[in-house]
Amino acid sequence: MDPVLLGRLQFATTTIYHFFFVPLTLGLSIIVAIMETFYVRTGKEVYKDMTKFWGKLFVINFAIGVVTGIVQEFQFGMNWAEYSRFVGDIFGVPLALEALLTFFLESVFIGVWVFGWDKLSKGAHAATIWLVALGSNASAFWILVANSFMQQPLGYVIENGRAVMTDFGALVRNPTLWVEFPHTFAAGLTTAAFFVLGISAYHLIRNQNMDAFRKSFQIAAVIGVISASVVGVIGHTQTQHMVRIQPMKMAAAEALWETEEPATFSLISITNLEGTGDVFSIRIPYVLCLLAYNRLSCKIEGVHNLQAAYVKEFGPGNYTPPVAVTYWSFRIMVGAGTLLVLLGIYAIYLIWKKDYEKHKKWLKLFVWGLFLPFIANSFGWIMTEVGRFPWIVYRVMLVEKGVSKVITGGHVLFSLLGFTLIYGVLMVADVYLMLKYARAGILSNDNNADNEVDQAPSLVGAQD
Repeated sequence: MDPVLLGRLQFATTTIYHFFFVPLTLGLSIIVAIMETFYVRTGKEVYKDMTKFWGKLFVINFAIGVVTGIVQEFQFGMNWAEYSRFVGDIFGVPLALEALLTFFLESVFIGVWVFGWDKLSKGAHAATIWLVALGSNASAFWILVANSFMQQPLGYVIENGRAVMTDFGALVRNPTLWVEFPHTFAAGLTTAAFFVLGISAYHLIRNQNMDAFRKSFQIAAVIGVISASVVGVIGHTQTQHMVRIQPMKMAAAEALWETEEPATFSLISITNLEGTGDVFSIRIPYVLCLLAYNRLSCKIEGVHNLQAAYVKEFGPGNYTPPVAVTYWSFRIMVGAGTLLVLLGIYAIYLIWKKDYEKHKKWLKLFVWGLFLPFIANSFGWIMTEVGRFPWIVYRVMLVEKGVSKVITGGHVLFSLLGFTLIYGVLMVADVYLMLKYARAGILSNDNNADNEVDQAPSLVGAQD
């Protein structure tokens, strides 16, 4: 049993699972804050009902996300101890800032928000959820500071076999960070918007609390179509940056085995697992040049040429990432993102027509579309990380060098099975709670009668 392979599988399992919750937390915190701001500005109880309903789902998601995120840091000190020793001087700074500043900010104020409905003024209470949103997204920023160093290491020197930070500003100014963070921020808003759209559509189909869910649908549609489009634009910029700093990832994402000038875009490729080429491929001339350089003529290095260059520079070894995984992850991500933009445009059309009843059967598209952002997020993350293989820190440290020297394959297999079992239980609990409260809806009528509001289950831990 190979501890490196098992360690990678464990980190991949826990990271992908954790990343189900992160984008929804980032985006839903902002949407809930917007809804409560509408309540403060208008005084309409329907916005308060909406805030409490979506706020309860946000709190459930936040809680599971926190639990699963803690495990990530444990793995740095255990399975990946050699990596932590090598890069700890750099990696520890953004992780400490994330924990001591942003995580405490969101954790403290989410408690104030949950229990402060009867104790704070409307404006002060709304400010607390905005602080939660700020903390959540700032937390993502510091995590991506650390990740961007792995993608494009800057501001360091090697001393006594360890990477030592020489310029903290270089970490924060890292060009990779400034394409990663906006992409993640917009993806979070997209995830939350289509989450709200899907659940709102479910209740609109059943004519349940039409006013609240119609308004929720409208808010989410506007945010969703804008954020999904922004994800695509920033993703284009991110691709152009990737061509410059990680050409092997770009070649793998396009199953481009040989160097091409001008480069063709792969519409579909069935890749030979032995790495000798494609079994079947449909490629469009010039398009990859447009994506990579905004022009029709360019030269994109192929996998074989880059592999030979890396062997010459770094010594014997396989520097080619799993091409099939990288290739299909990229296409699943882009395909899901494209469908999200189209769904968002259709949602805007429904708002313009103001006739949900006539289009009720098509509202089911949004219920199923709820899953698309999670698919796009997961495969985007897989493509980003797998495409960097075999480097754990690009061009500096190989993955095989980062695993602990004292753990065995049996140790990692035991923890992998344990985490998989525990996470499976957590997933069942999360899905149960989400379905329970999402299906329950907003238990007040469209007129928001006081007696019905009082009888509704508290969505934030306190009755009004």
